[in-house]
Amino acid sequence: MQPCERQKGTRLIASLCYCRVWAIGARCHPMRLILRLVCVGCLWSGGALAQSAVTVTIDTQSPGYAMPTRFSGLSLETMTLLPDGSGGHFFSATNTPLITLFQNLGLKSLRIGGATVDMATTAIPTNADIDALFAFAQAAGVKVIYSLRLLNGSTNTDATLARYLWSNYQSQLDSFAIGNEPDWNSYHQSDPSILNYTSYLAQWRRFAAAITNAAPGATFSGPDTGGNLVTGPPDNGPGPTWTTSFAQAEAGSGLIAFITQHHYVGEGAGSQTGQQGIDAMLSPSWDTGSNQTLYTAMAVPVLQTGAAYRFTEANDFTGGVTNASNAFASALWTLDFMYWWAAHGACGVNFHNKRWIPTDTICPGASGQLIANPKGYGIKAFNLGAVGNVEPLTLSNASGLNLTAYAAGSGADLYVTIINKEHGAGARDAAVTIVLRGFSAGTAAVMVLSAPNGNVAATSGATLGGAIITNNAPWLGQWTALSPVTNGQGTVRVSAASAAVVKIHATTLAGAPGDIQYAYGTNLLMTYTYTLVSSTSVAGPYAPVMGANSPYTVPQTDACRFYRARN
Repeated sequence: MQPCERQKGTRLIASLCYCRVWAIGARCHPMRLILRLVCVGCLWSGGALAQSAVTVTIDTQSPGYAMPTRFSGLSLETMTLLPDGSGGHFFSATNTPLITLFQNLGLKSLRIGGATVDMATTAIPTNADIDALFAFAQAAGVKVIYSLRLLNGSTNTDATLARYLWSNYQSQLDSFAIGNEPDWNSYHQSDPSILNYTSYLAQWRRFAAAITNAAPGATFSGPDTGGNLVTGPPDNGPGPTWTTSFAQAEAGSGLIAFITQHHYVGEGAGSQTGQQGIDAMLSPSWDTGSNQTLYTAMAVPVLQTGAAYRFTEANDFTGGVTNASNAFASALWTLDFMYWWAAHGACGVNFHNKRWIPTDTICPGASGQLIANPKGYGIKAFNLGAVGNVEPLTLSNASGLNLTAYAAGSGADLYVTIINKEHGAGARDAAVTIVLRGFSAGTAAVMVLSAPNGNVAATSGATLGGAIITNNAPWLGQWTALSPVTNGQGTVRVSAASAAVVKIHATTLAGAPGDIQYAYGTNLLMTYTYTLVSSTSVAGPYAPVMGANSPYTVPQTDACRFYRARN
């Protein structure tokens, strides 16, 4: 099992390492990872000038957190592992519609747990149930966060189950977890061994010791807390959240893969109507209020311990709001939620999929066949651009559009995601000028996430790249080519109630005087001033490249070299 690591990027400012791996289409470019990206030229010519103006300026010289490959996931209840009346399993290698949906959405993490892991009325899964789960995981290409019972649980039972999991499926396990939402007062009242945080931690450690004795080397995620307010546990009085207390207590133990928290932004739905739910989900206050409050109260202290953190349960509302949680508005909210937390150091999100309620990402459609709800389209759109490192940006939005933007990049590729949450009467399209320092030339393309007629209340008909996401065929979304990147900037139109993912690939990278410019093609072409020097080590020593003149074509050899231009 690998920990969920979130490290900020580092870049070599003054040198280039270029090596080739001579296989078709394969190149190794650990080169000057700064890449001083990008000035976007005319992305879309014309058409957008009448819209409200927004400027996105991206700082590619100070990369943020790395995007984990398993950021996107779902969470399902333990009871989902149990066989149905005919003995069949929901998770199995033969459930091809579910496997196809996981693959099409780009889901890489599956958390098993929820309330039913601790329910005495829910049977503990058998070895056969576990075999079916991991046959599914193997086919779908996901790793599993597997929760074991804590509430009125048995260390012997958990240890026996952990031993079987560890012996047979270690490579597919992300981590073990113990229990679910132990900070709820109702939980304490159900188990005489867990009356408060102190007794919870003692009990957790007792179970963890039994599990690691049975599965040496196993690591854990936890504490899967439900309290997400700065005031502390939800109904257990004020004070530090159990999440931060747990992270601090276990720092340095070597047992923790990552810290886990639950986050239902709108909390209980109550009697909200669909329109009220939509307005709440698309409100800027869900970023600046709820998310920011939780980040300050939980994430900052956790990160200070050196641990990573993940949301193993997340959604818009607890239980959902019909015609909001399952409407297109949820796609825009999901895309924004995932990027917001990725930019703030989260190492992943597992949206809870409790069957069958409006918040579900995957659920039965009208015909009974599994489908992707609009929320799944938001997850897919995130996965398109969540590569490399988060790139810091600034947003100039004088007209006050309800719009957010994010960027991520790797090497010569940059993805800019713009979410226009304007909706209803008076909703405005956006003319977004993208400014990225460093690119002097490149190609660009866009993929649009949209609903029929821009209707955020639509519960079907969403498309991404002009295509729907099905359970029986690969997703066929298409990138639409835009005008090439030239002369420093360009404007892309993002319609109200939609999102756009802009993909930019540098063909020439420009830097400050004395830097090297790079042009990509069949060969790597470097344009520079002063003298070109190279070394087999980034630390040097550097020697002039004999016979080199600008522009210089890097020889096609297997050697990896670092290049500089010096006076």
